[in-house]
Amino acid sequence: MLYRLVYYIFAPLLALINLRQKVYNKENLPQGNYVLVAPHRTWMDPPLLALAAYPKQFGFMAKQELFKNPVGSWIIRSLHAYPVDRKNPGMSAIKGPVKMLKDTELSTIIFPTGSRYSKKMKGGALLIAKMANVPVVPAVYQGPTNLKELFSWRNRRQVAFGQPIYIDRKTKLTDEVQADLEAQIQAQFDQLDHQINPNYHYQIPKK
Repeated sequence: MLYRLVYYIFAPLLALINLRQKVYNKENLPQGNYVLVAPHRTWMDPPLLALAAYPKQFGFMAKQELFKNPVGSWIIRSLHAYPVDRKNPGMSAIKGPVKMLKDTELSTIIFPTGSRYSKKMKGGALLIAKMANVPVVPAVYQGPTNLKELFSWRNRRQVAFGQPIYIDRKTKLTDEVQADLEAQIQAQFDQLDHQINPNYHYQIPKK
């Protein structure tokens, strides 16, 4: 309920200050659950990607410290967040989203590089998708990367969705297989960026 309420409040508000978000290839989104993967370019891209895929709803990883306050915990749980110990993630960072993908109607958004300061992919998203038996869907976001840029019609929010990538549950994620899947994901990232803007180049920010 709260998830839908937030959507109906923030989608019109964002359209007012930054025009309506432009979405490409939404027809590529599969029925059922999936792992949406994207390059991490701004702290705003998780909700903006989720807005672009609506009415599909997503669950999000959040650091466990945010769940200590009862009121705050209720709010973020209502927005489908689940706790993860970021200092010592272990298998909880895998089992949590796998269980959610299997047992609920929620998909999840994962940034394979884990950070805005890197282009090197990690294998968590692929393992989660394989264990949950759901596809990986590449996506890219272009647009404002901070609040100041958001209050401008010159830099419009744009999201493009790629083709689903299916991983056979019997497939072993060897280094070679994982490298091939990561190459497929990166190729789609590049293609989607080019579709939105052929001249686009993401500059990794300084920490």
